[in-house]
Amino acid sequence: MEYVSRAPRPPLDGLIDDLYYLEGVPPYARLMLPAAPAPLLIVNLGAPFLIRAGADVEAVEYADGCVVVTPTRAWEFGYPTPTRSVGVHFRPWGLAPFLPVPAAELCDRPATVEQIWGPPATAELRRRLAVADAPHDMLTLLEEELVRRMRAINGLDVVRHMSSAIAETGGAVPIGDLGPAARASSTYLAKRFKEIIGVTPKRLARSYRFTAAVLALDVAAPLDWGDVAAGAGYFDQAHFVHEFREYSGLTPTRYVEVRQRFLREHPDHALEGWPLPAD
Repeated sequence: MEYVSRAPRPPLDGLIDDLYYLEGVPPYARLMLPAAPAPLLIVNLGAPFLIRAGADVEAVEYADGCVVVTPTRAWEFGYPTPTRSVGVHFRPWGLAPFLPVPAAELCDRPATVEQIWGPPATAELRRRLAVADAPHDMLTLLEEELVRRMRAINGLDVVRHMSSAIAETGGAVPIGDLGPAARASSTYLAKRFKEIIGVTPKRLARSYRFTAAVLALDVAAPLDWGDVAAGAGYFDQAHFVHEFREYSGLTPTRYVEVRQRFLREHPDHALEGWPLPAD
C-alpha cells in the first residue's frame, strides 16, 4: 500500500498528529482496531467500506467516509479492494473544533462525513480531492478545509492541558490531582471532557494505560501476563484481562497470536502499528 503522511502546520498542529493518504490493497479485508485515544476522520475516495463498532452490532456501510471519536471498545473496519482515502489522526481533543455536536453523542457511533459537514460540502471536497495531482496536494486541500471549518471551543485549553498530562504518564497520573491543578471541579471537567473528547478523564486515562501496555509488548518473546498487568498498574491479572478484551476484542493470548500472524504475513506493512486481522 502507498501511505503518505505529514504533520499539519499551525493552527492545526496543536489538534492533529498527522494527515495521511492511503491507497492500495489492504493486508486483510477486515481489520480489528483496538480502542485507542486517537479520534479519526477519513474521506473515502474509493468503494464504500464497512464499520462494525462493537461485537454486538451490525456492520454499516460508509461511502463518503467516517468520523470516529475516541472509542471505548474495539471496532472492525472492512476495506474495499483496492482502497483509496485521505484522513486525519487527531489528538484526543483535536476533533471537537470540527464537530457540530458534542463528541459524547458520537462515542462508539461513527458518523459519516456527510452527517458532520453536510452532503453538498462533502461531495465538493471529495470531488476536489479526487482530481488533485498528487497525495501531498490532496493533504493540502484537506488541511485547508479543516482550517476553514475550525471553530473555538469553550474549555478546550483546560481539556488539552489535562489530556496532555494524562498522555505523558501513559494514563498513570491520579485523576484527582488534576482538577485542583486546573482550578476546576471534577463535575466541570467531566462535562467538558465528554463534550470535547467523548469520555471522562478517568476513561481517557484507562485508554492511555491500555495503549501503553499493549504497545510495549514484545510478541516475539515469552510473556508473563501477571508481570505485564502489574507493570501497567493493574491491581490484578483478572482486571487486566477483562479490560484487554474490552479494548482489543481479544484475550491477551489471542492478541499475541493475531499480532504474530500480521507480522509474519505482512512484515514492515504501512498499517503495522495497530490493526489486527479480523478474519
